[in-house]
Amino acid sequence: MAPTDPGTSWQLLRQVRQGDRAALDALFERHTPGLRRWARGRLPRWARGVSDTADLVQDVLLNAFRRIDAFEAQRKGALQAYLRQAIQNRIRDEFRSFSRRAPHDPLESDRFDDAPSPFDQAVDAETAARYAKALARLDEGDRELIVGRIELGYSYDQLAAACGRPTAESARLAVRRALLRLAGEMDRG
Repeated sequence: MAPTDPGTSWQLLRQVRQGDRAALDALFERHTPGLRRWARGRLPRWARGVSDTADLVQDVLLNAFRRIDAFEAQRKGALQAYLRQAIQNRIRDEFRSFSRRAPHDPLESDRFDDAPSPFDQAVDAETAARYAKALARLDEGDRELIVGRIELGYSYDQLAAACGRPTAESARLAVRRALLRLAGEMDRG
């Protein structure tokens, strides 16, 4: 017994209580689009589970209409208000569910990872290859100074002794000149 004139929601409710399936379908069709628009944006994307807002609204409507016999319309718009409240309650449930799933350790902005990033690793590998090629093109004396200072961490006094320089200052100046030549070689490729 499908209603020819859908009438008001109150009339449809009365027909649903009498077992009219078509009236239930009409109620569903009448309220779904407006409630979807109303609910859109109320549940943030980060708090959504598998379902989206449209699924949430549909699920709430199905559950509400299953228990429609317990609903008493006291005023005009009562059904719409009841359904909105049901959706709002479901959104709160989704927030609570998300808070139980979400990690509880806050991100600490003062902590950082000392490990190099993939980008830094790639740049370092490329730079290391350019360094090795450029170092190989230098003469043996410059290579000894650079390797001693940069790779082995010798002091200028130690470099002076190892490379036959008269003073730490002369070793420092020789390292400086060797590094400038190395930089020029690295720029060449």
